[in-house]
Amino acid sequence: MKRFYFLAGLLATLQTFGQQPAGLRCEHLVNPLGIDAAQPRFTWRILSGTESSSQVTVSRGGNTVWESPKVSNGAGFMRYNGPALAPFTGYEWKVTVWDGGQSASATARFETGMLGQRAWKGAWISDVNDVDLKPAALFRKSFRAGGKVRSARAYIAAAGLYELYVNGHRIGEHRLDPMYTRFDRRNLYVTWDVTREMQSGENVLGVMLGNGWYNHQSTAVWDFHKAPWRARPAFCMDVRITYDDGRVETISTGKDWKTATGPVIFNSIYTAEHYDARLEKEGWANHGFDDQGWKHVLLRAAPSMNVTAQAMVPVVANDTLPAKDFRKFSSQRYLYDLGRNISGVSKITVKGPAGTVLRLRHAERLDSAGHADQSNIDVHYRPTDDQDPFQTDIFILSGKGEETFMPRFNYKGFQFVEVESSQPVELKKESLTGYFLHSQVAPKGFVRTSNPVMNRIWEATNNSYLSNLFGYPTDCPQREKNGWTGDAHQAIETALYNFDGITVYEKWLNDHFDEQQPNGVFPSIIPTGGWGYEWGNGPDWTSTIAIIPWNIYLFYGDTTLLARSYDAMRRYIDHITEISPSGITTWGLGDWIPVKSKTPVPFTSTAFYFTDVTILAKTAKLLGKTDDHTQYSALADRIRNAFNEKYLNAATGIYGQGVQTEMSVALYMGLVPDSLRAKVAANLYKRVEADNFHLDVGLIGSKSILNALSENGYADAAYRIASQEDYPSWGWWIKNGATTLYENWPINAKSDISLNHIMFGEIGAWLYKGIGGIFPDERSPGFRHVRMVPHFVKGLDQFECHHDGPNGRIISSWVRKGKTVTYTMTIPPNSTATLQLPGRPLVTAGAGKHTYEIKD
Repeated sequence: MKRFYFLAGLLATLQTFGQQPAGLRCEHLVNPLGIDAAQPRFTWRILSGTESSSQVTVSRGGNTVWESPKVSNGAGFMRYNGPALAPFTGYEWKVTVWDGGQSASATARFETGMLGQRAWKGAWISDVNDVDLKPAALFRKSFRAGGKVRSARAYIAAAGLYELYVNGHRIGEHRLDPMYTRFDRRNLYVTWDVTREMQSGENVLGVMLGNGWYNHQSTAVWDFHKAPWRARPAFCMDVRITYDDGRVETISTGKDWKTATGPVIFNSIYTAEHYDARLEKEGWANHGFDDQGWKHVLLRAAPSMNVTAQAMVPVVANDTLPAKDFRKFSSQRYLYDLGRNISGVSKITVKGPAGTVLRLRHAERLDSAGHADQSNIDVHYRPTDDQDPFQTDIFILSGKGEETFMPRFNYKGFQFVEVESSQPVELKKESLTGYFLHSQVAPKGFVRTSNPVMNRIWEATNNSYLSNLFGYPTDCPQREKNGWTGDAHQAIETALYNFDGITVYEKWLNDHFDEQQPNGVFPSIIPTGGWGYEWGNGPDWTSTIAIIPWNIYLFYGDTTLLARSYDAMRRYIDHITEISPSGITTWGLGDWIPVKSKTPVPFTSTAFYFTDVTILAKTAKLLGKTDDHTQYSALADRIRNAFNEKYLNAATGIYGQGVQTEMSVALYMGLVPDSLRAKVAANLYKRVEADNFHLDVGLIGSKSILNALSENGYADAAYRIASQEDYPSWGWWIKNGATTLYENWPINAKSDISLNHIMFGEIGAWLYKGIGGIFPDERSPGFRHVRMVPHFVKGLDQFECHHDGPNGRIISSWVRKGKTVTYTMTIPPNSTATLQLPGRPLVTAGAGKHTYEIKD
């Protein structure tokens, strides 16, 4: 029996500089530019104390536009509810909070964009209609600014990808803008502040277009090249100039623009980019350039009539990786090793004769001779000729001294780059650099343990997650780049414990709405050009429509996405109900890539069907839809009963065959009757004990196995599984050199062996839950109330994790010395917590740092 000794002085250690609100966000972004939200959301946190009430003030040019009522909810959240916002307008806002005293935040800003389709003035333009034309198009327009420029904004929407230039300066650091959507149903535009680049008198606007997913010229099994929207890239742009005297002039795309092709002679988001430096047009985006030989543009119909602001974090080059190792095979062949697997591009600097052709082959692994090996990642590529080699950039030198090339409209998944030259060139280790590209989500979590391999597993999980985030969550950055739904909902908690991803997921759920069929069906990959409606979908995969909005609600306390997803969620669930009158559904893909034991598809799909219906019922209650709440609560009970009647042996407490996925899914997803939970959990423990505390699960079981054990009294067993270092385990990958998570448990599998997949990434969330014990409370979401259930597992002497929730940092840490564990938790201002220590009553705690000693 354990005895618990509670240290005296558990009062919060508060900072001394008052309640001043901080971390102000509008639409979950910092000072966003060009938003289309008619009622933008405001969020903040306080640095200390307790916020008893709050008030948001929005102003324009020093004049108050709206002052909210004084609200007493301490939520750090408010939605604008004032007069209609004007387009193209900058607003200031601040929040004032009270708790005895009064404290106001610094001023934050937001600026509206188009706020609708009618505000656009420009035409959609392109160069030609031929989708098979390979060189990328350049566009330019000269104009005179008729006065001193006070401010200038460029609003650019593209079907494809773009780079924007003003007077020769490339605007911004975004990569791969705009983000991938269902182009014939939604297009995104980006707003840029180009005031500094604009000048009185002569100015030049320049745009380079890339294919992206819009004009997919590479051929693979996913049929991207058959997308219904496919056409030559096009764009529409308005540059809105405000002069010092108050006049406003808009320079727009139209027939007066001119176009030509340039040095990017081929670009594919899927494969690579080819660049012929001999075709560079020096100064093409600056004034003084002779464009007499350029052609007039073609006017194009808009790809869709739904052009909306890209209100999300961008894709950028987040890390620069110099080569860790370098090998010279010959004067025409070199190999670079970045030391870790990434998503991104490489940049090479080289000097050589004009016409020299360099091929930069990107790969995740090496063959037995030490050369780049793509055999694990090119399996789905179906080239029609040899002109588009997989993940191989082609750089043709101009011969004009030292030259540099980095792709604009592509990214790859790789660790190694093999450079092959048509003529001898001299390369050094410093000649090539890697750039890690991904959506710029801010870190929100941290884990460190006394087990170095576990630390590396957590780091590899985050690397894989980021490698698969490009405005939508993908499965792998090399072979597919697909938005596999199952991979995404399996990893959603790993995503949200570690990163501030709400804007990416809100965008991706828009893609769901665009892809949903009238009967409620979603494809297995989103967005899609058509593939995925007939294979790989079903509740075990496309439960993204329920699971992701629900988790956004739990982590952020914001019902917006849940409310927007409600009708789509309901139509989807009604379809499953229609085709599954018994309560058991057979529609799904199943426990993908298991170690050995295969769980029946109806088992896992019905479990997800139950989860989705349960979320729908809870959402209906939140939104005040009483009849729906009653209907779907009853449906959830019927599904649970049908599931248990089919799969549960109540006498033995065994589900199905009793394998790890079956037992853990039933527990984790809440299907087990309360009276049998202890018995089923004990049987799960016996099962993993018989499996020598090693994994015997696929994708679905990898989410449930650790959680089912740690949440039902067997945290030590969960940690034993998580910390294994031989096959099959996460540690097995790490011990064999992994810096990201793999697609298959065997490291030498014959298929399904991408070395950068996120689908087995639940372990990254489980560390926060199963050991750190940090849980959101659905009754008080957004970590306004925190459930703390730490486990001091055998095999670890020290553990620390923290998560930055909406109200601030939540810390859970412990140290074992001999038979004493010292546990410390920190709860942020405006939050409370309930602490469950093993074998003891619940402890309620307020904000601050709290320390406990536990002795065996």
